[in-house]
Amino acid sequence: MDTNWAAEHLQVIRTLMERSAVYRRALAPIMIFNGIVGLAAAAIGWKLEIGAPRAFVLFWTGVSMVAVAGSFLLVRRQALKETEAFWSPPTRRVTQALLPPLTAGFIISLAFVVTGAGAADGNRGGPLALAWLPLSWVVLYGCAFHAAGFFMPRGMKIFGWAFILGGCGLFAAGLPAGMPPADCAQAIMGLFFGGLHLAYGVYLYFTERRGNAT
Repeated sequence: MDTNWAAEHLQVIRTLMERSAVYRRALAPIMIFNGIVGLAAAAIGWKLEIGAPRAFVLFWTGVSMVAVAGSFLLVRRQALKETEAFWSPPTRRVTQALLPPLTAGFIISLAFVVTGAGAADGNRGGPLALAWLPLSWVVLYGCAFHAAGFFMPRGMKIFGWAFILGGCGLFAAGLPAGMPPADCAQAIMGLFFGGLHLAYGVYLYFTERRGNAT
C-alpha cells in the first residue's frame, strides 16, 4: 500500500512538472475572468447599496458560484484542447489543497449569517463586522492558493501571499476613517478578488505570449 502511494505521489509530481507550462497558460484566462467578475460584482454591490449582512453574504456567494462555474468551463475547455482527463490525479491534489481554507471561509460565512454578526446589535459587533468578514475571506483565500502553489507554478504561492499579507495588513491598519463599513466591504472585495485576479491574469497572459515568441 505504501509503495503504491509513493509511486502515485511521484507520478503526480512528475506530471505537474511536465505540464507546468500548460497550467500557466490555462491560468491566464481564468484569472482574467475572475478579475472581471470581481470588479463588476463590487461595482454592482456598491451601486445597489448591498449593505445588509445577509444580503452581502448571499450576494457574494452567488458571485463566487458564477466565478467557479466560469472557471470550471475554462478548465474543461483547456482539458479538451490538450486531450487530457479533467478529473486527473493532479487536479485532485490541487482540489484537496484548496478545500480546507475554502471550507473554513464557508463555515465562517454561514455562522455570520445564522448569528447575525453584522446586524446593528451591539452584542454582535455592529455593522463594522461586515467590513471585517471580507478580510477573513481574503486571508483564507490566500492560504488556499498558497497551498495549491505546491502543486502548480511558483507564482501561485506569491499570489497567495499577496492575499495573506494584504488582508493581514488591512486588519492591522484598520478601516478608513469616515468610510461606511458596507462601502469598505465592497471595496475590499473589488480590490482583492477583482483587481488582484485581473492583474495576475494580465501578467500571465503577456509573459506567456513573450515566452512563446522567443
